[in-house]
Amino acid sequence: MTAIASFPRHGSDLTTDGVRVTVRPAFLSAQSSPADKRFLFSYTVAISNGGESRIRLATRHWRMIDADGDERVVEGPGVVGEHPELSPGDSFEYSSFCPMLTSWGTMEGHFTFERDGKPFRVDVGRFYLVS
Repeated sequence: MTAIASFPRHGSDLTTDGVRVTVRPAFLSAQSSPADKRFLFSYTVAISNGGESRIRLATRHWRMIDADGDERVVEGPGVVGEHPELSPGDSFEYSSFCPMLTSWGTMEGHFTFERDGKPFRVDVGRFYLVS
């Protein structure tokens, strides 16, 4: 496995085995209520297939840690109800949300993809949810 990382402000940009995953987080102040300890963040994930074979996203695994050190793990099939298939050079982008009880936290994780019928892991670099 080859991983190349760079870290734009608060987001992440990581390439694993030719698959690049970039994440751009944002704080949703209008949907948040600090007095009620409710902080809502969005994040947009862009996945690009820089490899030479068609790939299919099978599962996701997210690890969220808030400012108090409390950890949550979310796992499941696909992303936003889809299992995108990407030919070489193709990209897929989606957005999702993460509620927190603190004004900041982190997220990181991985996707499991299939290539030629074999699963492989693509890491998602840590990114920061900051109000």
